[in-house]
Amino acid sequence: MTNFGPCAPWDAVFPCDISAESPDAVADAVLFATEVVDALSGRQFGSCPVTLRPCLRECLTTSYTAGWDPWPGSSALSSPWYALVTCSGSGCTDTCSCTTLSEVVLPAPVSSVTQVLIDGSPLVTGSYRVDDNRMLVRVDGFTWPRCNDLSKADTETGTWSVTVNVGQTIPEGGKWAVGELACQYIRARKGEDCRLPASVQKLVRQGVTIEFPKLTDTFNAGYTGLYLVDTFIRAVNPNKLKRRSKTYSVDTALARRAGT
Repeated sequence: MTNFGPCAPWDAVFPCDISAESPDAVADAVLFATEVVDALSGRQFGSCPVTLRPCLRECLTTSYTAGWDPWPGSSALSSPWYALVTCSGSGCTDTCSCTTLSEVVLPAPVSSVTQVLIDGSPLVTGSYRVDDNRMLVRVDGFTWPRCNDLSKADTETGTWSVTVNVGQTIPEGGKWAVGELACQYIRARKGEDCRLPASVQKLVRQGVTIEFPKLTDTFNAGYTGLYLVDTFIRAVNPNKLKRRSKTYSVDTALARRAGT
């Protein structure tokens, strides 16, 4: 089943004391808070591991981002799929240095490359580098394989694969936002008073009337009513986007996803 949520709970900074709470309760609260903050911030943070099986496209001149949704949790990252390759084999002339490069176009942003397998064997880390958070460049004097037998697993001869972490690093503010929301979920779970918006709209006590914002209005506006959470959301997603925009080229083939 495809997972459209964050790949893993965010690291949380807690503005409350959780030392007496059970690890399971804290883990559940952090996961719940991560799902909410991730959605409200536009699903643009967090790193997801994915294994790519490159497929040759000779010296592409059209947009190499066509057909990719580079954000964590999206369907494009739900299973191994095939990246486009440019300037492989004999290489293409680089416009800066008039040299040839053997490079692979990866879905951006790539935060790290954890492994490159060729014929089932890992390539030495110093044999390649990553440029512009998307270009896997061969720097050991060799070129990336021109062929990749997609009918075989990447542990067999005649295949190769790249395992990367795709996504943007979680900002420090996001960690505080998740921590603040998790603290309130922990309190709510125990039946204690918390600062999550209540369904009460008006309270009258001893002649004093207090009005609260309508709960549905707060959520529909893309906020939670919590200071740290809402400050983070306003900073990173002021236009309340569901996810970052994408562009497609009708002239470029879409990337293939295995098993879908």
